[in-house]
Amino acid sequence: MGLSDLFADVISSLGFAEAQAEAPPAEETQDNTSAEAEEKPADEQPAEEPAEEEEESEPEEEEEEEVEDVKPKLEEECANSSQCAPFKHHFDECVERVTKQQEDPDYKGPKEDCVEEFFHLQHCATQCAAPKLWKALK
Repeated sequence: MGLSDLFADVISSLGFAEAQAEAPPAEETQDNTSAEAEEKPADEQPAEEPAEEEEESEPEEEEEEEVEDVKPKLEEECANSSQCAPFKHHFDECVERVTKQQEDPDYKGPKEDCVEEFFHLQHCATQCAAPKLWKALK
């Protein structure tokens, strides 16, 4: 008896009932619709009108123009600049090593990730972009 058989037996023993919907008889639906029509007074407004009002207010919100965020663009420029070149070089070398480890099925050395190198590069890019960002926001 395998592990999957054990789980299958446990689940089947719990006795979960399947939910099945039954369609109402055709006669009752016709009677209900005519009864509902009689109950509503003629001067009562249908429920669909408020939905139309909501639809009209939505285009006003869509007309507002979103301002483009310049921070990612500034950080990318800084990451590729000479100021952050050493950090980018270390990050790129690490990415190459990790890629080779993943492609080599016989690799038995320690598993490496590039988190530290990535954070060093991002810190440099953020420090470089911060003054430029403040100038762009003012």
